[in-house]
Amino acid sequence: MTKIITDKNKIEEVLTRGVDEVLIKENLTKRLESGKKLRIKLGIDPTGSVLHLGHAVVLRKLKDFQDLGHQVIFLIGDFTAKIGDPTGRSRARKPMTEKEIKANMKSYAKQAGLILDMKKVEIRYNSEWLDKLNFQELIRLASKITYAQMAQRADFKERIKNDQDLSLQEFLYPMMQGYDSVALKADVELGGTDQKFNLLMGRQLQKRYGQEPQEIVTCPLLEGLAGGDKMSKSLNNYIALTEKPAEMYGQIMSLTDNLIVRYFSLGTDLLEQEISKIKSDLAGGEVNPRDLKMRLAYEIIKIYHGEKKAKAAEQYFVKTVQKKEAPEEITNYKLQITNWKLVDLLVEVKLAASKGEARRLIEQGGAKVNGQVIKDINKIVEITADGVLLQKGKRGFVRVIKK
Repeated sequence: MTKIITDKNKIEEVLTRGVDEVLIKENLTKRLESGKKLRIKLGIDPTGSVLHLGHAVVLRKLKDFQDLGHQVIFLIGDFTAKIGDPTGRSRARKPMTEKEIKANMKSYAKQAGLILDMKKVEIRYNSEWLDKLNFQELIRLASKITYAQMAQRADFKERIKNDQDLSLQEFLYPMMQGYDSVALKADVELGGTDQKFNLLMGRQLQKRYGQEPQEIVTCPLLEGLAGGDKMSKSLNNYIALTEKPAEMYGQIMSLTDNLIVRYFSLGTDLLEQEISKIKSDLAGGEVNPRDLKMRLAYEIIKIYHGEKKAKAAEQYFVKTVQKKEAPEEITNYKLQITNWKLVDLLVEVKLAASKGEARRLIEQGGAKVNGQVIKDINKIVEITADGVLLQKGKRGFVRVIKK
């Protein structure tokens, strides 16, 4: 049986580091110190197939509760994904098909396992109970919330004010997320700061169903690669947890300097004292931001890929970017056709996901053939016996050989 850790200092650290708000902190502290095993819930809708560093912020907080000995619940919102979370949206989200949802959530548990001990995780799907609600039960559930409460939600309020469409299914989304907490008898629910309204709905519904209301822990939203907007797959500003180490290293090196401390704080295991020193050194100009980003990249990759691969990614970056050398190990492609349009060739060897992306890469000077930048989208590349070295940006290398 897992021992529940009730050490006050450890509990205080869990409730402060990487946390924006705890509702209600005094209550949760008492419950954690009581030694009772709590049910800690985190829900994620499978609106994409990739979990990224933004998801990791709250997943790492869930791991903190797991390390205290509590029962963590990884809830996959396969039912609510059909509706789409309207949080922060100025227009309705396009509904997802059953096929899309199943494809997206296929590897969610495996990806979450990069952070959580999945042997001790309760994995649930909200279709288990939401699919089974009949119309009478749905009406009874809806009777427990009021229009006035829902209309106070900031993004709903704005859309109503601007006479923008707000569908009933979007209006009911927070109710269904709240009902998840009732079905799971959650003691605590985690979420990003943008989820606060939905998390509070869980507290309210639990009260109406005679349950002790869950405590709430909100975590900051991690900004994406360009800063400003939160990390999101739809904005293509994300770093996937399963990204290859060398690519992940390069992505982190591309961060703007003002995100360095933020990423150290929310994305690494460094002690707070170390992060405070990094912050003061950066502010005082006592350290090169590039060196800090190299340390940041190493620390993050070590978490998801291990120390050995983190070191290899660092060496790869130094060799290919700083020293501008080709790496020793390059993926080889053997092709029978010897004459290719560069656009087609980049797609064929997977340096571009589509012809559109390949054209943009070429036009922006991001494609090289044997070390030379090519900006002609109609360029024909001949595959010789010696092979052709293709390069995408600073880090992507492929050698094409005649079959």
